[in-house]
Amino acid sequence: MAKKIGIITLILSGVYAVGMYFYIFHSGNGEIPNSLKGTVADPAVFMSSHELLLSEDYSKIRNFLFFVVTPLEWLIYLFILLLGLSRLFEKKATSKAKSTLFQTIIYVFWLSLLLYIVMWPMDYYRYQLSKEYGISTQTVSSWVKDGLIDFGVNYMMSVIMMSVIYWFIRKSTKRWWLYTWLLSIPFSIFLMFVQPVIIDPLYNDFYPLQNKELEAKILALADQANIPSDHVYEVNMAEKTNALNAYVTGVGSNSRIVLWDTTLNRLTDKEILFIMAHEMGHYVEKHIYFGIAGYILLTFVGLWLTSKIMDWIILRYGQALKIKKIGDVSSIPLFLLVTSFLMFASSPLSNYVSRYQESRADEYAIKLTEDHAAAVSSFQKLTKAGLSEVNPPLLVKWFRYTHPPMLERINTVYEKNPNIEQEKKEERKKGK
Repeated sequence: MAKKIGIITLILSGVYAVGMYFYIFHSGNGEIPNSLKGTVADPAVFMSSHELLLSEDYSKIRNFLFFVVTPLEWLIYLFILLLGLSRLFEKKATSKAKSTLFQTIIYVFWLSLLLYIVMWPMDYYRYQLSKEYGISTQTVSSWVKDGLIDFGVNYMMSVIMMSVIYWFIRKSTKRWWLYTWLLSIPFSIFLMFVQPVIIDPLYNDFYPLQNKELEAKILALADQANIPSDHVYEVNMAEKTNALNAYVTGVGSNSRIVLWDTTLNRLTDKEILFIMAHEMGHYVEKHIYFGIAGYILLTFVGLWLTSKIMDWIILRYGQALKIKKIGDVSSIPLFLLVTSFLMFASSPLSNYVSRYQESRADEYAIKLTEDHAAAVSSFQKLTKAGLSEVNPPLLVKWFRYTHPPMLERINTVYEKNPNIEQEKKEERKKGK
């Protein structure tokens, strides 16, 4: 049975990979509509032919990797079970510790180490790909350091979560998912609270905005919107990437707006103010708290489905997967496989909500700044810096895009002000 499951899974995975290859590389999706060609939304207007070629190639490769790597992780979890590696790790853990807590700590370490080693070549390829296309500026030593930090942080989180979840499973095989969900609410909010001050600084240095003249403009904009803006930070990303970014993170007193130094160095003050107004839009419309509520709801449904699916799989295929009962730590790869699949399947819904919120933040920023030219130019520069795909294929948009594609974002501004190109020309003349 185990051999049959493995062969069928490999065949289906191969067919899926070939199908995604043809969809992404040869479907012809993602072309610019004729009605938008020659407008400010057309990448041919603001990108060179070389940049367009790089953007197309880079986007296709990254999209293909996304759709292949995630199922590859499921395949790894499955074969860890089929080949008896999970049972081996469990035996190692039980032979070295009597306490179930320490058994979980040992088991999760061996599982995490195996996953890190197996996925390292793919992670390194993606790093080299980013370097090759001029996105990453990070040295190998810095990249390895970040990878080890990732391993440590993920290991600690996994130990905490698996210890709690499997303690609940042993106490109640029927309602463990409900108790896990109830505990996940304060735990998730706590993580969001501490992430800006404990986790994020492990990777980069964060400090208050150093450009005081720009800070004064941001404070004035925030005051205009009745927003407290004493939590604006910049982060040193230039040593790692050429991409531009800004985001909102944290909750409560630890909430902050973060600007990458690449954004500060390469955008004008007006463009930065537009981006800040966008982030302020998230604050005003309380998107972080709506996001928390949505996460809580999805977690409730996801854990309930995980419980039902795991029970069914163990009942039917437990012998082939070498899982005696759900409470054994050897079933952790199955838990990770099921939850990863459910998260992937639900991503179109969560991404749709995120894109709606980003659109709302764009609208807020345009109303607050009344600067259509800065909106368009900032979008264009973000596209160029990250070699972003402005009009991705439908499946890519559904599964990957938490923001509306740049074609949509720029066109939204263009529709509000068709004279935007003339305004940009006049702005450039004034600059001279």
